[in-house]
This record gives sequence, structure tokens and C-alpha cells, in this order.
Amino acid sequence: MSISRRKFLQQTALLTAGSSLVSSSLFARPANSPLVGIQLYSVRADMMANPVATLKALSSMGYKYVEHANYVKRQFYGYNAKDFKNLLSDLGLEMRSGHTVMGKEHWNSSKNDFSDSWKYTIEDAATVGQEFVISPWLDNSMRKTEDDLKRYMNVFNECGRLCQKWNMKFGYHNHDFEFTEKMGKGTLYEAILEYTDPELVIQQLDTGNMHGTGAEAFSIVKKFPGRFISLHIKDEIAAAGKGEMGHNFESTLLGVGVVPVKDILAYCNEHGTRHIIIEQESYQQKTPLESCKINIATLKSWGY
Repeated sequence: MSISRRKFLQQTALLTAGSSLVSSSLFARPANSPLVGIQLYSVRADMMANPVATLKALSSMGYKYVEHANYVKRQFYGYNAKDFKNLLSDLGLEMRSGHTVMGKEHWNSSKNDFSDSWKYTIEDAATVGQEFVISPWLDNSMRKTEDDLKRYMNVFNECGRLCQKWNMKFGYHNHDFEFTEKMGKGTLYEAILEYTDPELVIQQLDTGNMHGTGAEAFSIVKKFPGRFISLHIKDEIAAAGKGEMGHNFESTLLGVGVVPVKDILAYCNEHGTRHIIIEQESYQQKTPLESCKINIATLKSWGY
């Protein structure tokens, strides 16, 4: 893998910092009918090389929903929001969620308001048809102390209110540090859940990122039932060297690794999960698109 997810997010956050979501149908979906999508970071090189051909290939595999990981200067993979939505529609696809880092630069504490660039982020997410705007990173400067974290979780809640005006939800996506860092009486992740209003901020749990930290996804979803409206399903396998999160694990095909993804899905499906997002970042001699095809077939075999 040429660039880690962690490094990608850090670089994207820097790019978007200086640059200058609308449907409610998700919340009406039947309890046993979650939406199944794919995080486009799984095919990041293909999307950068030829987004049209890549999206067409995913559609032909049976994917109906995608989640972006590329929003820079008010463009998704080089397209403005309206044009990208039209491109997706032409291919039988929708984009109900996306990852854009909300950083410290997006909140003006003196004005008690968001920057214009972040307001544009929300507007473009609504235009393209998102239901969730998800920030997949929390910079170290926002979590040095418990007071720092509380202040920024209040900003998360404010972003939830901003998204509500566009008929969307704001959310947070974990990596690994949330489970290794301590905050207050527990972990950083527990503090994030404590200081965010579940009516304003949803949690998108990544089942694989925490593997190798000592935390286990199944234990977390059972400890906090109903908090995970969206779920990144990711399996993990032992890596030859350092894996994606710096541990000795890397992501793999669903059902092949050590994460009990099928059991987690069954539990979360009964406790409010409405988005299931497939993500794989390492491929074990297969191409990313080959892996995407196998993963959706596996999910279908599990009844989704």
C-alpha cells in the first residue's frame, strides 16, 4: 500500500483546510434492511486514475451505495457536487455518506461559528445526496486534555445541529488511538461517546481499525448498543510487517480474518445500525476491484 489511511487523512485535512448533505429516507428503513455500501478508499488508486470506469465496475458488481473519501476544493474526485451526483445516478449509484475531516480550523471560537469552508462542505454534502457527514479523524491538539476534548465535542454537537438544518446527521469514525489513549476514567473513545449527544452525533464504528490495540469491536457494540447507526465492516489478518494502523494486522477479505464480522453485523442489525459500509485497504495479491467483488458476494451470502 503506497499511502496509509492515517497519512491520507492528514494530507486531505491540510488540503481542505484552506479551501473554501439531503434525504431522510435512511431513518425510515426497515429494522432488518440496512443499506449496504462501499468506502471508495477501498479503490482509491482506481478512483484517482479513472473514477467513471471504477464506479461503473462497482455498480456492475451489485453495489448501489458508495461513501467518499475525497473532497477537496469543493470537488468529489474532481467533480462538483451536482455533477458527481449526476454521474452516480447515471450508473445506478447513490452516495449517502462521506468522510471529510472537520479540523480545528473549521471552528471560529471568537465568532462561535463554523468557517465558510466547512459550511460549503455541509452544503455540498447535501447537494450530492448525503445523509451522513462523517469526520474520520481527531487531531492530537483537540485531545491533549479532557477539557480540550470536551470543548471540541461541543463543536461536534454544534455540527450536528448544523447538519440537521440540511436534514443530515454528523458523525465520527474511529481509528485505533481512541482505544489506546486514556481520557478521564476510561478510554478516549468512551469519552467521545460521553461528550457527544447521540441525537446530534452518530458513531461509525470501524470493526477492524482497533484490532491489535486490545479492544474488540464486538465488546464495544454490546457495551454501547444503539450508538452505531453506521458500521464500517472490516476484517483483519496478521501482517508480515506493520499493518495499516501500525499494528501487526492488515485488512483482508470479509470472513477470512480474525474479526467476527458476521456476528457483529447480526447484533448491530438488531440494535439500530442502518448503514453497512465495506472497506478493505490491503489486498493480499488480489486487485482492489477483485476484492470488492468477493466482499459483496460474501455479504450477500450472509443475507444482506
